[in-house]
Amino acid sequence: MRHRWESMCGISGIVNQKNQPVISQYIEMMNNKIIHRGPDGFGYYFGSNFAFGHRRLSILDLSEDGRQPMEYESDLVITYNGEIYNYIELKSELEALGCVFKSKTDTEVILAAYQMWGEKCVARFNGMWSFAIFDRKKNSLFCSRDRFGVKPFYYTQAEDTFAFGSEIKQLISFLPSIQCNRQLVLDYLVLGIEEHTEGTFFEGIQKLSGGHNLVYDLEKHTVDIKPYYTLQPVGDLKQLSEEQAVEMYRDQLYDSVKLRMRSDVEVGTCLSGGLDSSSITAFSAEILRKESAGKIKAIHAKVDEKSIDESKFATQVSNYCATDLIVVEPTASDFHQAVEKVIRIQEEPFGSPSIILQYFVLQKAREKNCLVMLDGQGGDETLLGYERYYPAFILKQKGWKKINAFLNSSKNSRLSKMDLLKYYFYFTRYSFRINQLKKRHNYIKKSILDGFESPILKESASRYLDIEAMQKLEILKTQLPHLLKYEDKNSMANSVETRLPFLDYRCVELALALPDQYKIKSGWTKNILRRAVSSWLPNEVVWRKDKLGFNAPEKNWLGSMENEMHEAILKSALLNELIDKNKFHYAAQDLRTQWRLYNIAKWEQIYQVRW
Repeated sequence: MRHRWESMCGISGIVNQKNQPVISQYIEMMNNKIIHRGPDGFGYYFGSNFAFGHRRLSILDLSEDGRQPMEYESDLVITYNGEIYNYIELKSELEALGCVFKSKTDTEVILAAYQMWGEKCVARFNGMWSFAIFDRKKNSLFCSRDRFGVKPFYYTQAEDTFAFGSEIKQLISFLPSIQCNRQLVLDYLVLGIEEHTEGTFFEGIQKLSGGHNLVYDLEKHTVDIKPYYTLQPVGDLKQLSEEQAVEMYRDQLYDSVKLRMRSDVEVGTCLSGGLDSSSITAFSAEILRKESAGKIKAIHAKVDEKSIDESKFATQVSNYCATDLIVVEPTASDFHQAVEKVIRIQEEPFGSPSIILQYFVLQKAREKNCLVMLDGQGGDETLLGYERYYPAFILKQKGWKKINAFLNSSKNSRLSKMDLLKYYFYFTRYSFRINQLKKRHNYIKKSILDGFESPILKESASRYLDIEAMQKLEILKTQLPHLLKYEDKNSMANSVETRLPFLDYRCVELALALPDQYKIKSGWTKNILRRAVSSWLPNEVVWRKDKLGFNAPEKNWLGSMENEMHEAILKSALLNELIDKNKFHYAAQDLRTQWRLYNIAKWEQIYQVRW
């Protein structure tokens, strides 16, 4: 069956708030900045005081029925980036209600769904999306971003213009000046977080949060942003047995993978060798065998540092699941050559050089013509995969269960009992934690550091002993959003689309609803997933105590650039506004701090950002 998705794309939009026609070269300029998101085609639509642009990367054929911006029955026009995985089922439902379709695309299904159900249509979508629909009858733009923000939507309002796009670089020229978001720069340096607000590192450019709609009134020129999705557990499943919980989650994850394998191009997987990516690889390999008797390509990044080399596990998974394993082995020289390029691609400073390792994997995917890649983002956040969840889990237990949970906590993890106490003390006491962080970053000028506070850190401390509340915070603000941003930008820079089965909203809601004692058991994190895939993967992978992900040899890679990094930091005008030269000693900083400072310096240089 042919699946008509025109999804790997980029969108652009401009509204002239003086109610004059948009000058064509402005929307063309925006569109041309994201050719990598859609090198196969482009299109424009001009309204009386607005314009849409679209870049298209076809993962099917280049038939004209998927061309965007797409008009629908003269009342609606859409520019759209994403996938509605359940569009076939939605199309059947809409046809039963009388809708007639001219194409086989999911784009037209979105338009028909909006016409039938209005703004509530997004609640019916299972997928990832970022789109804007011009509604002629309402004279408004209806914009939406998927539940968890997998696909980006940036916007700005400046100089009688409202503009939006898939990437920040499309909007920079609309700013009166390019200045940094000072609070976000400090949050990044001191806390290491970057996607917890609606702002970006560029003052004046915002992002629409996941699970939100934005309605722009083209007559009044007002913006109305509202949430359409609230993350909640799917129901009360406390009475389930562990066997029932394992089976229920396995079936749901398998279905999520199967749904995301609907494609007319080759689908591959990003295989780190960890539990999450290995689980996705195992399910997808089985599904492909059943459908076509083919082997799925699994791409792994091997590093030359023994302590973090996971190639042994990736090889075991590949052999067990009969995949076609492709290994990329980037060197320090490769890293050095790619670092500035990836900083440019990411558009904002990012937390770890490991993101560049992910870039190499997706670059190899493009080289091997795997235009769709499945990845394991979301497993840790939804299934209690981080050891920092232990204190809340232990305190939640009652009587002897609490004692047993404490005694078992270090049995199958890397946590000692002293680590547990440190976690509890550090993460629940905001004042202590913020003061410790300030001491660690005392190279920042005292006048700036003294006034630094962190509402998100305070919120995190208050939620730390409530597992569900902490999960929601990490899924929606502190942990998952920046991982999704890295993934989108790295994949689209290589004209590759990544799909994330763990973030099917049905999987997320189910994971939150399942009893915590099945997620953490006998010291094992993600116990439900381990048991769900126990017959699908080698025991050495299922019951691993460590977890690394795409972990780069940061010490070697950054060490090879030490002089260059130090020089860039010293030359940075932006950092000169922040750093107390009498207290700053490059060699005294840890690797992550050195990286963050260098990243800011290069980002400032690339995008000409001022303090």
